[in-house]
Amino acid sequence: MINCSFENDNKNSLRHVVVDMIVVKDNQILLVKRAPQLTNGNKYALIGGFMERNETSKQAALREIMEETGYKAEIISLFRIVDNPDRRGEDRQNISFVYLVKPLEKIGAPDHEVKELKWFDLDKLPKPEEFAFDHLDNINLYLQHLKNPFQLPILGK
Repeated sequence: MINCSFENDNKNSLRHVVVDMIVVKDNQILLVKRAPQLTNGNKYALIGGFMERNETSKQAALREIMEETGYKAEIISLFRIVDNPDRRGEDRQNISFVYLVKPLEKIGAPDHEVKELKWFDLDKLPKPEEFAFDHLDNINLYLQHLKNPFQLPILGK
């Protein structure tokens, strides 16, 4: 007899699915400064959040953009899947679907998770220590892709 048990009460034993969006328009990227009460609070981040039950990653991406920025948006493509179990700044293991997104019409305001919403020139980003999680890594990879395009999506770490 094989004994199989799962430790579900430890937040580090589960992996969660999140979406992160690289929202770019006119050579600028839209970043949020996370609210102080959140993990990595008061730091800049890509727009994103947890995927909810019964939604696809694309639906989650569009919902999160609306919630955190007030923008309607269009998904251009899947950019990357990050499945590294040791992602920097994470308090749990998150698998991230990173999308390239085009903002459309702004029809609302940011929610309570956002302290500030700001457009940055792609060559004038905040300092590395001002970024939450590994989000600057995604932006740097996107900048490399702009200079020397490579096949998307990027799968894995």
